[in-house]
Amino acid sequence: MNTHADHEQALDLRFLPQVQWRARAAAHRDRVDALVGPYLHQRAAGTKHPVIDFLFTYYGHKPAQLKRWHPGFGVALAEAPDYAQARGYHQLAHTDAVTADPAFLEKRRGTIEFVTRLLEKTATRPAQLSCFGLHEWAMVYRTDDLRHAVPLRLGSAGTDAVVESMQLRCTHFDAFRFFTPEAVPLNIEPLTRESQEQREQPGCLHANMDLYKWGFKLTPLIPSDLLFACFELACAARELDMKASPYDLSAYDYTPIRIETPSGRAEYVRAQADIAARAEVLRTQLTNICHALLDSGDHPDIRAGRR
Repeated sequence: MNTHADHEQALDLRFLPQVQWRARAAAHRDRVDALVGPYLHQRAAGTKHPVIDFLFTYYGHKPAQLKRWHPGFGVALAEAPDYAQARGYHQLAHTDAVTADPAFLEKRRGTIEFVTRLLEKTATRPAQLSCFGLHEWAMVYRTDDLRHAVPLRLGSAGTDAVVESMQLRCTHFDAFRFFTPEAVPLNIEPLTRESQEQREQPGCLHANMDLYKWGFKLTPLIPSDLLFACFELACAARELDMKASPYDLSAYDYTPIRIETPSGRAEYVRAQADIAARAEVLRTQLTNICHALLDSGDHPDIRAGRR
């Protein structure tokens, strides 16, 4: 009967000595701090931010979790006792090294399969660049219940008029589900959770932002370098999302993209296309890693562990 140690040897793990992985972990923390450090200091003081908060509240991946570096599946960290008790890790038999646990990979198999399908189906569709970020406007259509404690640039009546002047073309269910009841029937088609795999497309700002979500759902099985690249993209997409929103964010030094005007819509499309191009690269990388994880899960020694 194969032992756990036999399985690990058969999986051909790559070992990183402590000096190497600690340097990579420190460099990762520095990158995160350089991007969101000032925000985190303000947040610690109790200051809220209508743009950046979303990346940690809606997505639910805490800053401390983002800062923690992971090498990805198939890499063992020497002399890493602080990782031994971390979620998704286990200590290798007869060594002081730890690695992402094949049992955790098996536990996440269903999630990996779903993410792989969603990413692949999204990539097969042409990018649609004609929504102009109106999903944020649809969330405040004909209501005084705003999602952020900042005023509307055009006021309630002006905001409603913009929504009524253009076709809502949202393809992302997790944006659509926050539409006001009055805005729901204005969308070009109804969206459901069940139709998500058939509707998401690579031009969608939120679908591209969600690459970060799919990445952290697979942590620690994917390398932190890729997760951080997805987070950087999510930051850029969120900024574009809110610049084009109906909110007045001048107090936070954001210059609005006035999608109620032809020049503003053209500006939005250019920025949206840039986000989509960056997302295409990351979507491919994430899809490839998902396939590699599924292939690893099909390794005979891991399959033997299922029985």
